[in-house]
Amino acid sequence: MRLSEHKYRTTSRIAGQLLYVENVHAARIGEVVKVFGPHNIALEGEILEIVRDNILIQLFGETRGLNTEDLEIVFTDTIRQVPLARDIIGRRFNGSFAPLDGLPMFYASEWRPARGYPINPVARLKPEEFIETGISAIDGLNTLVKGQKLPIFSCAGLPAKELVAHILQNARLRESSKRFAVIFVALGLTFHEYSFYLEALQNIESEFVAIINMADDPVMERLMAPRFALTVAEYLAFDHDMDILVLVTDMTNYCDALREISNARKELPGRRGYPGYMYSDLASLYERAGRIMDSKGSITMIPVITMPEDDITHPIPDLTGYITEGQIVLSRELHQQGIFPPIDVLPSLSRLMQKGIGPGKTRDDHRDLANQLYKNYAKGRELKKLEAIVGRDGMAETDQLLLDFAAVFENEFIHQEKQTRSIYNTLDKGSEILERFNLLQQNLLKK
Repeated sequence: MRLSEHKYRTTSRIAGQLLYVENVHAARIGEVVKVFGPHNIALEGEILEIVRDNILIQLFGETRGLNTEDLEIVFTDTIRQVPLARDIIGRRFNGSFAPLDGLPMFYASEWRPARGYPINPVARLKPEEFIETGISAIDGLNTLVKGQKLPIFSCAGLPAKELVAHILQNARLRESSKRFAVIFVALGLTFHEYSFYLEALQNIESEFVAIINMADDPVMERLMAPRFALTVAEYLAFDHDMDILVLVTDMTNYCDALREISNARKELPGRRGYPGYMYSDLASLYERAGRIMDSKGSITMIPVITMPEDDITHPIPDLTGYITEGQIVLSRELHQQGIFPPIDVLPSLSRLMQKGIGPGKTRDDHRDLANQLYKNYAKGRELKKLEAIVGRDGMAETDQLLLDFAAVFENEFIHQEKQTRSIYNTLDKGSEILERFNLLQQNLLKK
């Protein structure tokens, strides 16, 4: 272990935000370095790769005005750490974890590595109890459970940010005695999107922490922001017994940043040009969610993925699906019908739903009600294809009834505009639609 900072002036090449330094005698992966250049330029970076005595450094900032002759590289013998304290709640930070809200930095009671500590699989507890989002298509049919990883798969042009804002403002626990907070991570935002989310944060009911990375911020900050957020989440959940919901938008920007750095390093590309280690990199983030023994807190995660070219088999949603426990899929067709949120409940799935519903959590008939709604809606959606061929008049009356059920289900259950429903209002709405359908079915059979 080195006991002091080491300084070098052996930079051999600058490539974008990457520095190549030669003849380094002691360094480690993830070590923080300081870079000093002409005209009072001072930057920070992180060691990405070590090959014998050659070091590759990723800078947090622009390299304009730098040249290899005038650079001084200082190796600090420290890794990237996050300051932590209870005062972090209610604050906004940028991708380098500097305050964005105009307030001074809080006094840190401790520091922890941004990359976190691996959770012992044996110490993990099963996710249980549900988190209410106020959205019927999620709460009623794809219930979010504490400790779960449930991604949202969106497409370009769909109202994903409005859905994120709705969850951000309305997510809560039914058990009000427990402390709950939302950690919001935004990656690669435009100024318009930043203004939108800033307004949403001002109207949030729960406690929150926000980490915002703008589109013109350094690429490396985009990779570090989720790690900062999850370190904060682990501190609040496992040290202070809080239930934490981590909401990350948009992981596509994260993966594009990963590809950009990989290409700059001239690594062998994988599918669609993304690095072959993208799966393990995503897993290192997603697997930090969960519940552990001897802690009353939990970390639940909702990453948002904008699927390039509306392709659910694209590497980003594909690999995400392998790691997480389900998905919420947004539909362009429902959006065109004016339905908000345009959640397509048929390909959507919450694999842990059963752990969060039932006696003592939601109503006893929740599972049966969800099954009936699914079954009838799936039949109605399938009959829409037949209607396009033979027309409504060419179909049996029972089939027409299922078509009407599908339309009512979309317009009254899925569609909420900006309305927020409790889980009980959601179940009541589903029961009402199902009772109306069953009554019409019985009257049809009597004819």
